[in-house]
Amino acid sequence: MTRRSASDQVFDQLLDEVVDGELTAGEPLPSERRLAEVLGISRPVVREALQRIAQTGLVEVRHGGATLVRDFRRAAGLDLLPRLLVRGGQLDTAIGRSVIEARAEVGPGIAALAAERGGPALAASLDAVTATMAETTDALDWQVLALDYWDLLVDGADSMVFRLMFNSLRAAYEPALPALASLLAGEVGQVEPYRLLTAAVRAGDAPTARAAAARVLTPTADTLLGAFAALGEGR
Repeated sequence: MTRRSASDQVFDQLLDEVVDGELTAGEPLPSERRLAEVLGISRPVVREALQRIAQTGLVEVRHGGATLVRDFRRAAGLDLLPRLLVRGGQLDTAIGRSVIEARAEVGPGIAALAAERGGPALAASLDAVTATMAETTDALDWQVLALDYWDLLVDGADSMVFRLMFNSLRAAYEPALPALASLLAGEVGQVEPYRLLTAAVRAGDAPTARAAAARVLTPTADTLLGAFAALGEGR
């Protein structure tokens, strides 16, 4: 076992215990020395894992004192989403629902800003993606192209907050695409809503872009929310 892989294992174990509530908010973690003894690894490995956990906002490392567990719902950032969506090889349907709901709510705002700020140059790039989509018959390829389309829109919106949000949502959503693509196969070939959105961006028409974005996103949201609801009921 390498030093890095040992640190990864400690990190994953601590993260799971915090998220699952086995380590509760305000509870102190064992000392570096104690963790090293229990886990049979060196203190530098433990220290590295604790530093990584602290960067996620899950614990607070106090110099010369205890390392306290924090309430991740109030302290963590969007970068935790990919870790929450799939844990132990299982999709967390509640987190999946949250990702889709956020995508559906935020997307129209991004599209409106992209129409105001992107203009014809952005529309030309969007045209290239939709042209490829029109020739695509594979459901997974279609979903990847849809993400690429939205990546361009986020660039056009010229908002760092939206960019960071999109990065986190994509990082959470993309690993699940192979499993989700079959559910979304009915979208393949439905290029017209994307073309309408592109036209609104080209015209600088923010209200129409907002409405067109909702038309693009709603079918995906409805399909996936229904699937997540069914999965949740089956557990």
